[in-house]
Amino acid sequence: MATVKTIFVCSAGFGEGHNSAARGLVTALDEVGAGAVRAEFVDGLGVCHPRVYERLRQGYVTLMNHAPTVWSALYGVFDRSQRAVDLNVWMLSAERGALAARLEREKPVAVVSTYPLYGYLLDDIARRGGPRDFARITVVTDSISINSIWHRCGSDFYCVPNEDTAAVMRRAGVPAAKLRVLGFPVDPRYADRAALPARPDPAGPQGRRVVYMINAGRKSAPETVRGLLALEDIELTVTVGRDAEMQRMVEGLVAGRDPARRPVKIIGWTREVPALLAANHLLISKAGGATTQEAIAAGCPMIVSQIAPGQEEGNAQLLVDNGAGCLALSPGAIVEAVRGAFADGARSCKEWTANIAKLSRPDAARDNARFILEAAAARLPGSG
Repeated sequence: MATVKTIFVCSAGFGEGHNSAARGLVTALDEVGAGAVRAEFVDGLGVCHPRVYERLRQGYVTLMNHAPTVWSALYGVFDRSQRAVDLNVWMLSAERGALAARLEREKPVAVVSTYPLYGYLLDDIARRGGPRDFARITVVTDSISINSIWHRCGSDFYCVPNEDTAAVMRRAGVPAAKLRVLGFPVDPRYADRAALPARPDPAGPQGRRVVYMINAGRKSAPETVRGLLALEDIELTVTVGRDAEMQRMVEGLVAGRDPARRPVKIIGWTREVPALLAANHLLISKAGGATTQEAIAAGCPMIVSQIAPGQEEGNAQLLVDNGAGCLALSPGAIVEAVRGAFADGARSCKEWTANIAKLSRPDAARDNARFILEAAAARLPGSG
């Protein structure tokens, strides 16, 4: 009986894009590997000091949402300074040791990183004589605005979400032979079109469907919801995640609304985002990595309501430069963008939908998984 090979998919909770990509890869590797491969989700940064890790993770979220200028400065430091990265690696000495021991014990045939710091931990492990007999693959989860921390470390290959990002990395000096444009590895369910709801004609009698994801920008959310509720002929869905206070606020705004108007759906945390985006004509949200790439996979144009400096700037640029949505950074601008998208027989909405389809790679997780398996096989003894 053939031995089941192990592949580590390493991520960290500093931004949902990293974890979303890792989860998509684990699912696809287990599927494509058909019992020959066991993919493991590894968050090795919090194993030794979980309380400190959780504080750092919460601090990152706070900076991104409430102190973007501070985050922008830190983002620039990591882009320019190897010393800042080395300090982080030194602080993670216990985690590095735990990861080295796990590599030695489980002997993976490939280590895939969706969070860039792992590349430096692996470099340090190799310098100290630790395991290195596995394929190293970095899956870049950002677009266009690529911090050099992604590629200053060692890696056999860099899998990137789109050609725009590949061009940026080539200009930064990454060898073209190491780059693979395979798409962002979203949940493989995005590729199963037959199981997802159909999106009606935005100019037809079934109405114009808009989903507003409140995942940041809480102060402006009430005004935005009021403006959207005032629009005619829009079927609105508002997602509030696990924010009970926000849910009560939205419910209060919807209460007393004319029942003859189109219904409003209010959704908490859900695993059914693929179906939600497949059914809607427009998404209103911040330009987070996971959200942007899931919208692209679902072919749902996006009105970007907020941009955190750094990596999210590239996500917004990808949409705007490819005519797959627009920026609207205030409640009034959001309402006008929705109104304009559906004007003139939904001309803009239709154009955005056609353009985002050109970017869409809903089966990217499986494409990445196939490449990872090939790269791992090439490192095995007797593979040539």
